Amino acid sequence: MKYIKSLAGAIVICTILGFGQSGAQAASIGMGSVGSDVTYVQSILKKLGYFKTTTTGYYGPITTAAVKQFQRDFGLEPIGGVGPKTSRLIQEIEMMAHVVYGESRGESYQGQVAVASVILNRVESDDFPDTVQDVIFQRNAFTAVNDGQFNLSPTATAYLAVKDALLGWDPSYGSVYYYNPKLATNQWIFTRTVTKQIGNHYFAY
Repeated sequence: MKYIKSLAGAIVICTILGFGQSGAQAASIGMGSVGSDVTYVQSILKKLGYFKTTTTGYYGPITTAAVKQFQRDFGLEPIGGVGPKTSRLIQEIEMMAHVVYGESRGESYQGQVAVASVILNRVESDDFPDTVQDVIFQRNAFTAVNDGQFNLSPTATAYLAVKDALLGWDPSYGSVYYYNPKLATNQWIFTRTVTKQIGNHYFAY
């Protein structure tokens, strides 16, 4: 984890990553499990459209079925339990949703998917870190991390935008940068090749 600028930011990240750490130590949660980790999984799956009832903190057949579908959609073995790979993906989706909401909540849905795509494109690029977490917390990479907007609670729309980006929709056409030309103060960004404008954002590489 890199460059958290505020205590509030640190608390948010610890909350997001704490689940994965306990999950890694315990190997998995699954049928019959109870508690806050289960509630967390249910809440994320609900925002992604997989868990269609009230969160209960109990890991029963409904949660198992939702996790299996989530795993199938994202190319994981559909075991129905939450082990290290599934918990890591949930963490990444959560972090990306915070960025999408903090950076582009006033933009169209396509614009929000494009912001999520930029994160993934950076992971794939040799010019950026190799993981979602390291891309997001690279020094000065995202305004929302620096100014605290990352700490806001994302809407379900932000989670769905991340889902669509992870499943292959890239409205940014491979861009690794985006900026608002009316607000940008770093002249260097204007030297980048623009691929598309979506709402207030220019997407570029």
